[in-house]
Amino acid sequence: MRRRTIIAIAIVLTLCFGITAYWSAETTGRDGDPDANIVRDAGSATGSNLDNKKGGNKVVKVLTAPFRAFRKLFGGGKDDGKLQRLTEKDVEKFESAGMARVNDSYTPAASQPSASSDAKEHLAAGKMLLSSGRINEAISELSMAASLDPRLGEAQSLLGVAYDRKGMHDRAKDAYEHAIKADPEDAQTLNNLGFSLYQNGNYRAAVDKLKKAARLAPTDQRILNNLALAQCRLGKYDDAYKNFARAGGELTGRLNTAVILERMGRDDEAIKQYEAARKVQPNSVVALQRLAELYRRNGRASEAQDAQNALAAN
Repeated sequence: MRRRTIIAIAIVLTLCFGITAYWSAETTGRDGDPDANIVRDAGSATGSNLDNKKGGNKVVKVLTAPFRAFRKLFGGGKDDGKLQRLTEKDVEKFESAGMARVNDSYTPAASQPSASSDAKEHLAAGKMLLSSGRINEAISELSMAASLDPRLGEAQSLLGVAYDRKGMHDRAKDAYEHAIKADPEDAQTLNNLGFSLYQNGNYRAAVDKLKKAARLAPTDQRILNNLALAQCRLGKYDDAYKNFARAGGELTGRLNTAVILERMGRDDEAIKQYEAARKVQPNSVVALQRLAELYRRNGRASEAQDAQNALAAN
């Protein structure tokens, strides 16, 4: 039995290093904001209009699978300590892959749309094109919709998203402002503008827009997570935790806040958040794995060993 325990701990140590490398590879060298990527990978909706991908949390799946196998190998109990990907209402009918169309000899430019159909038909076509990553064509359709009906705020809002995908942030801001003028109380437009401001480093303005969006849609997880991300950049981690928790519950709130604190190099505060996560879910694999690494990195060898033992027994 002692030999089995030693083998299990050795395997966990190896996995910890491998998982750390995996985590780093998954959250660096990618398009988009690193913090938003991390939170999104953990199963929390962020951004303007992004894919609600199926298949659950990649990080948690990688983390939990080996330990489920250990339980079977060493006669453990049920897998009642694993994290679950949170479900959310599909409040946004359009999804976007962050890729712009390139017109060249292999992919020639599409024909320009005509004004023969009404604004809503162009809006529907623009949504479909934007969802498939055909950004140039989406901009053409959405521009047509907006010109045919200047009061169609959704067309302007999605046009802002399309311009953001192209890196044309000034045009995106103009489009969002036109959308807000058409409908000042539209939470999704305010969210899109707020996330655009966040991505461009205008964090105070982002918080202002996202707070207003959250007042209009107090249960919208995407808006709350975006607000928390912007608050993190302003160093308001307590406020960020509250909004992460409003969006996904206390455990998710603690883990999201912790991982951003860790990325910012604030190890002591990250440890406190991971420890708080363990109080909510004592067998949280993510919290234990990160605590083992952080304790070790900060010279707390005994606590690191305790966390590793808990992982092995999980």
